[in-house]
Amino acid sequence: MREMFDAVIVGGGINGSSIAFQLAKRGYKVAVLDKGKIAGKASGAAAGILGAQTELTEDCPLFQLACKSRSMYRRLIPELEDLSNVHIGYQNKGVYRVAANKEEEQVLKNLIESQQKADEKAEWFSIDDLIKREPFVSDKLRGAMYIPNDGQVQAYELSLAFAKASIALGAEVYEYTNVTDFIIKDEKVYGVRTSQGEFLADSVIVASGAWSREILERTGLSLPIIPVKGECFSVKIEKPLVQGTIFSHGCYIVPKQSGRLVVGATVKVNSFDEKVTFEGISLLMEKAQNLVPDIANAEWERAWTGIRPQSADGQPFLGQHPACEGLYIAAGHFRNGILLAPATGELMADILEGKTEQPNPFKLSRLECFVHSSKGVLL
Repeated sequence: MREMFDAVIVGGGINGSSIAFQLAKRGYKVAVLDKGKIAGKASGAAAGILGAQTELTEDCPLFQLACKSRSMYRRLIPELEDLSNVHIGYQNKGVYRVAANKEEEQVLKNLIESQQKADEKAEWFSIDDLIKREPFVSDKLRGAMYIPNDGQVQAYELSLAFAKASIALGAEVYEYTNVTDFIIKDEKVYGVRTSQGEFLADSVIVASGAWSREILERTGLSLPIIPVKGECFSVKIEKPLVQGTIFSHGCYIVPKQSGRLVVGATVKVNSFDEKVTFEGISLLMEKAQNLVPDIANAEWERAWTGIRPQSADGQPFLGQHPACEGLYIAAGHFRNGILLAPATGELMADILEGKTEQPNPFKLSRLECFVHSSKGVLL
């Protein structure tokens, strides 16, 4: 097999599929290659919080990108659902970032002030005000920072919708297609070699999450990304326990439309181990019950893990390979892959087309990425 495309995307998670969607909309002939199933790793395991203001704590380029990406969802979701026939389960009932003590309360009040100065909505609810809105939260909490614009989605369904929408626009998706090397000549990429044959293209985009570092080492690039394991579980409930997402240090509870609560997530740095552990789940259970005591009566559903890609400085890499023309990278989104997917897809498509006018704060040159002579299969 030897196919020719305008662009080949290595990785079928949400960001790879979002890039494919944007490029296909612009008339590119696109192939998405994944060594497993589409959205089979971190993208499908995520809780789906669109936490631009929940996760990020200062007004910086990443915060601005996150807020922009969050705002893109309102117009994107109807388009994705129409093209893919997948229901994404978007909800926008806000996030309550709770404080368990005086110190956390003060931190959140300072954060509210900072975010209001950045023209983002946030307000403080005392514990009495919080219980009026969310009567099942623990009265031992101090209160919460309420973020009305941070919503949530069904992460797997969203990832699948991006992939299917890109297919509807002409993209081709190849599952169980493992990339074994890059085809490089004179520091220019011409495609990839895979378990299913060669895929030739003028542009190759690596969007393989925590596995991006391993793949890119074949080009002589040591990308500072490490895997961070996260464990989650879900329960079924007969009556709603919370309307908005409850977010605390070390635990969040996300209500889904299907009568489920998703609880996450543990953090184990530098681990590709995908096993669910007793220790991890029992710790989450304890934290969740401290937030919403009645969750103890919920019916157990299942538990799972996801491996998230964390960069050395906490920001994603979005840009061109420093030593290989036509090779691009979109990786290192850590816990914000779902949130950042719309903006990632748009930005990467703009970069490929040379449309970016503003400086790119996420380019690879911001960090010292060790590059030795370009490798890859020679033509």
